[in-house]
Amino acid sequence: MSKVFKSINQGLKEAIEYSKGNQKGTKEFRPKHIDVKKLRRRIGMSQNEFAVSFGISLGTLRHWERGDRYPQGPALVLLNLLSKDPNKVLEVLNK
Repeated sequence: MSKVFKSINQGLKEAIEYSKGNQKGTKEFRPKHIDVKKLRRRIGMSQNEFAVSFGISLGTLRHWERGDRYPQGPALVLLNLLSKDPNKVLEVLNK
């Protein structure tokens, strides 16, 4: 068996065990809730600057800040990264 096949096979076995409820040795990343308005203010950006800098529509940002909607998926991951180290994220995005 090739190295790639062994890796895929191992992953499949782990996925089957996980689906049966055996979560031993697994890690699950659950992004925490982010107060988007508080984060944006902490970074020191206007709504427009924040939206443009991170590829978020201004309307979506306003919904998040009002609490009408909540960021999900990749947007929530990005916001969690921003909350940890906004300067590093900005540095990476501006390269």
